[in-house]
Amino acid sequence: MGQSIEANRIAQFGALDFIAKQVVEGFIVGLHKSPFHGFSVEFAEHRLYNSGESIKHIDWKLYGRTDKLFIKRYEEETNLRCQLILDVSSSMYFPVKEKVSIDNPNKITFSVYAAAALIHLLKKQRDAFSLSLFSEGVELLTQSKSSSTHQKYLYGELEKLLAPRPINDQRKTSATKALHEIAEKIHKRSLIIIFSDMLDSSASADQLFSALQHLKHNKHEVILFHVVDKNKEIDFDFENRPYKFIDMEAGTEIKLTPSEVRELYIEKSRAFKNDLKLKCGQYGIEFIEADINRGFEQILLPYLLKREKLY
Repeated sequence: MGQSIEANRIAQFGALDFIAKQVVEGFIVGLHKSPFHGFSVEFAEHRLYNSGESIKHIDWKLYGRTDKLFIKRYEEETNLRCQLILDVSSSMYFPVKEKVSIDNPNKITFSVYAAAALIHLLKKQRDAFSLSLFSEGVELLTQSKSSSTHQKYLYGELEKLLAPRPINDQRKTSATKALHEIAEKIHKRSLIIIFSDMLDSSASADQLFSALQHLKHNKHEVILFHVVDKNKEIDFDFENRPYKFIDMEAGTEIKLTPSEVRELYIEKSRAFKNDLKLKCGQYGIEFIEADINRGFEQILLPYLLKREKLY
């Protein structure tokens, strides 16, 4: 009976909507049991009271439970505009797996579910949200809205990314070009959240950092989730046997035994990550390594902390 109800709900609202809701609800339950207990517990329907505001909309019952002053939100309130930017280049489809799922993701699957969960949170908080997709160029750039129709449309666009990509559909990363273009089109102050492995083969590191800096124009707040499979891409954790490595964006192949290059690879990959992290810090961009093997709390908690600081 229970399984039938769940199946009906998935059929009615779509699998991505259902999973996003489950991810968020599981996260909220976890918040109650964690050191963050009391933090944003009522974020969906309330906001913190600001000194000097009228007290007539304070929820006194909630004050009795939390010892904090919250204001009841109203349907028409939109407090935030959030631009979600996803890298959909071929390198985001690493690692290649026979069966990809929310419990066994590659980078794009992890990013899609994380973005869907954030959209669910934004909708509950009556914030406006938009979606941009890029690879060699900008493939999608939507307006910011907070309606259910808009949410359903974005879920539809995200679900398309869950389908396996044909092996000959090689899309290179041009994050530099795309981020400059997106930055030019975001005119109102927003929270910008990027999901990318930042493997831009078309530009130098300085050009890539310049594009990130461009996003800080107009006083935007920016969070970069650097999406990686830490075991494979940072720690180079492969068995010591011959492998054939294929560049997912260029199609070039190389045969080697991991022990031959492990030390140099780890040195280079960590240097790139540390440089990216340092530059983000200099530009006032929040850098977060998002390991696809570590679940979604690493995405949702930084978002809530950032939102709490903004309001």
